[in-house]
Amino acid sequence: MPIQFADKPGLVAYLTVGDPDLATSHNIALAAIDAGADVLELGVPFSDPLADGPVIQRASERALRNGTSLRDVLALAANLRRERPGAGLIIFTYLNPVLRFGLENFCAAAEQAGVDGVLVTDMIVEEASEYLQALHRHHLAPIFLAAPTSPDERLARIAAVSRGFVYAISRTGITGAQKSLTADAEDLVLRLRRFTHLPVAVGFGISTPEHFAAVGEFADAAVVGSAIVAAIEQAGPKDAPSSIARFIQGLRGGIRETTAPAR
Repeated sequence: MPIQFADKPGLVAYLTVGDPDLATSHNIALAAIDAGADVLELGVPFSDPLADGPVIQRASERALRNGTSLRDVLALAANLRRERPGAGLIIFTYLNPVLRFGLENFCAAAEQAGVDGVLVTDMIVEEASEYLQALHRHHLAPIFLAAPTSPDERLARIAAVSRGFVYAISRTGITGAQKSLTADAEDLVLRLRRFTHLPVAVGFGISTPEHFAAVGEFADAAVVGSAIVAAIEQAGPKDAPSSIARFIQGLRGGIRETTAPAR
């Protein structure tokens, strides 16, 4: 089933769980949902996050120093499902923590926690047969990354096995805020529309209300990660939940401003 986005564009908010600590991550997650995030990507901290820029790398290092594990992320997901039953919940991870946990055990635990889907950044669709079977057995949506450099044949394959939504990355390289969106993002979304009726979410570099509004012109949702993690880093544990709530409200406020009638 597609993940539902209440407004266009929908908002997918990424958090590195355990940064600055588990209790604060819980409070930030609730604040993000209440402020307008449709879906939370609950990031599993990893020691070698090759696809992530320095902001998320630092967050992973802090979370790992706190001892945060995949089991902690699943426990947070279960709490959020009880407290905010309508929120979309995605586990965002690298493959190594899943293999250490055990693929079948992980999928069973994620289903029990009420998780909607899983995005494993270094799981490629060409080698995902066993992974997909395990997710399907446990009613979890597989979400894959589609890149501007992917040929149409690969986009079609990604679209065919994806559930929930398709994650279109706005550029190649690592995560991190950028000053402007490239035309590659819109072109990629248009190409994906030929192969799927699922919602398409655009991520990598979206950090301002202007970016958010621009994505809404051609995609179903925007994924915001590094900008949120940076705001958490700057705010500190006490103020992080309210800071993230204001940040998310500001993103959606930009949409209202750009669509308001002239007076």
